[in-house]
Amino acid sequence: MSSSAPQDPRPEGGHRLWSVDEHLADILSAVRPLEPIELQLLDAQGCVLVEDVTVPVALPPFDNSSMDGYAVRTADVQGASEEFPAVLTVVGDVAAGSGELPTVGPGEAARIMTGAPLPPGAEAVVPVEWTDGGTGGGAAAGMTPASAAPERAGGEVRVHRAAEARAHVRARGSDVQAGDLALAAGTVLGPPQIALLAAIGRGTVRVRPRPRVVVMSTGSELVQPGEALAAGTIYDSNSFALAAAARDAGAIAYRVGAVADDADTLRATIEDQLIRADLLVTTGGVSVGAYDVVKEALSSVGQSDAGEGEGQDVDGGRMDFRKLAMQPGKPQGFGTIGPDHTPLLALPGNPVSSYVSFELFVRPAIRALMGLPESEVRRPSVRAVLSADKALGSPAGRRQFLRGTYDAESGTVSPVGGSGSHLIAALAHADSLMVVPEDVTSVEPGTELEVILLG
Repeated sequence: MSSSAPQDPRPEGGHRLWSVDEHLADILSAVRPLEPIELQLLDAQGCVLVEDVTVPVALPPFDNSSMDGYAVRTADVQGASEEFPAVLTVVGDVAAGSGELPTVGPGEAARIMTGAPLPPGAEAVVPVEWTDGGTGGGAAAGMTPASAAPERAGGEVRVHRAAEARAHVRARGSDVQAGDLALAAGTVLGPPQIALLAAIGRGTVRVRPRPRVVVMSTGSELVQPGEALAAGTIYDSNSFALAAAARDAGAIAYRVGAVADDADTLRATIEDQLIRADLLVTTGGVSVGAYDVVKEALSSVGQSDAGEGEGQDVDGGRMDFRKLAMQPGKPQGFGTIGPDHTPLLALPGNPVSSYVSFELFVRPAIRALMGLPESEVRRPSVRAVLSADKALGSPAGRRQFLRGTYDAESGTVSPVGGSGSHLIAALAHADSLMVVPEDVTSVEPGTELEVILLG
């Protein structure tokens, strides 16, 4: 790598550039985890547990069979073979959920189903395939349904193989013991965790809810997918990308159709959405153009004479529009709005700038709202060697984020597409972001880089 960048670059007008780390720290300092609530199990999926959950009863709660077969005493089947089978008297059926259980005495067996409790006197289970199934013939392939042949719960069964003590028996507490820690506070509840909670009898659980994130694009040129394009219009991809990214981060996402370049309309839309938002995300309208409606809408409320990059009061909150020492994604906005001081992140409108900004700033905010530990707030990163045909250029004084594909086996990363902030196709084929530091202007092939993993 070669370096030549100043440490504190200043854009036009003398306002300082914020670093990526400063901007993220500012966001995270203002975001607090959502208050815990009690939820039904399925409603708690994707949420973060706020309490340790201990096991009230052992799992399984009783010794039970892991096979369909016969519960037997080991002495009665010792030395059994197909030539010299052990012939046992069947004293009854034991189905899953059975209450009253037959006692298995010497020379006896009970027909038993998978998950059924081991009856008194029995020491092991022989699979039905090791027996004649009570038919008097050869090895059975399965059991005759009880409704079709109730007599199979009686009569005799021939056992063709011996069984050791506890064979095919799942011991009480072999999964978890009563009093064990089932799940620790801070656990994200996925399907396996929901299953465990249900298995130990928990119908509800105390969690931090999934954040509700409202995403809206701005721009009079935006048309919804499925509609016809007119001259000068493009399809709105940002709101779809960011809503999907918010869901991927763990949030409940609400996508608002593109808002025209009108400050009053945008203000009214934001006010309407506040009732269902823990976090608002806008994309577009934060640069220096004549139609950058987000800055106009949010800066014209309260102290509208504040300078660029300074805090501006907005309906009880405060918005700040700033430039960051990064590429793509230089123009950014952050603050709070409304009576509940709902966080609002205003992202640039170019698709790649918008998505990179989401990964760096919005995703961590969502994860912080969820109450996840700091180690799980940001995307994981690794070190990888650049695999490329030529050196990659990077602007002085900017931290550049380039799309890449990461090969974990070789420990290399390869660029995908160019550095343009409008190249959506390249973004769709990338699984990582290559990070070029602010003081580096050229990265040679073979150089080791930080790589942020997106998958």
